[in-house]
Amino acid sequence: MLSRRQTLALAAAKGFALAGTTVRAAQAQDAPTVKTPVTFEVPAGACDSHVHVIPDPAKFPFWSGRAYTPPVDPVESLLALQHALKLDRVVIVTPSVYGTDNAATLDGLRVLGPQRARGVAVIGPDTGAASRDALVKAGIRGIRVNLEQAGVFDPAVSAKALDTAVQQIGGRPWHLQIYSRLSVIAPLKQQLAALPVPIVFDHFAGAQAALGPDQPGFGDVLDLVRSGKAWVKLSGAYRASNRGPDYPVVMPLARALVAANPDQLVWGSDWPHPDSTPRPDRKPTDLAPAQNIDDGRLLNLLAEWVPDRATRDRILVDNPKRLYDF
Repeated sequence: MLSRRQTLALAAAKGFALAGTTVRAAQAQDAPTVKTPVTFEVPAGACDSHVHVIPDPAKFPFWSGRAYTPPVDPVESLLALQHALKLDRVVIVTPSVYGTDNAATLDGLRVLGPQRARGVAVIGPDTGAASRDALVKAGIRGIRVNLEQAGVFDPAVSAKALDTAVQQIGGRPWHLQIYSRLSVIAPLKQQLAALPVPIVFDHFAGAQAALGPDQPGFGDVLDLVRSGKAWVKLSGAYRASNRGPDYPVVMPLARALVAANPDQLVWGSDWPHPDSTPRPDRKPTDLAPAQNIDDGRLLNLLAEWVPDRATRDRILVDNPKRLYDF
């Protein structure tokens, strides 16, 4: 049986024409995670640069080695979210629950169409050159290295993983998206600066907002951003701080990044906010309910972090257009 969220989203989707055609007017309740209306003028072409899609596991099975099991949130729910937030573009990132199987992401790209969607894939040693070329044609514009997934906190191990990923990119029009923490990023600064591909840090590069912009390692991220070598996603504020719903201590991090180089920043909701935190009383195969996050409020925070409209429009429109080749 579908949850209330899924029922509403699927009902909303009946009025949508996909793959770049017209979308009907919908109410915010079509996207249950949007509890607060967007309070600023969202520019045409605005992009959510970090979401996941979780379709029916009977058609798109989860990886047996996953650390958690998220609720179902199909592409129809994502489209309802896009409309409620007044966004025109989106980047679907393959989550760790699928391992190196990108089928769910690719299906989302197919349904939404090239005018609206791009993707970031996860590949492995068995992902051959022909498969990687097919990912490019399907709309994949980067590959993700998740250094948190298996507790890879040793910089030496991480350095090898980065080198392997660059070899797999092999001249394709891809960037390298990195999910890690500052204590791993900082020792790798010189290697990261020398990589022949763009790098993108997830979720404020793993910074902890309570420690402020002067925390160890954040200055290294700022240097990489300032030089134009690295990008940072202004996403997952609730990962950087538990002081919701407005996460006030995140603002200094956001403003420090904007001051370093606003042309190297994109915004992302991190929808549908799965609770991936390991818990002793929960097996990986147990359903992990989504976190209670207000996506409307998250987008409104961007206007507080970046009050200058021209700069904000670059973060929402121009930068993702350049990074993801829209």
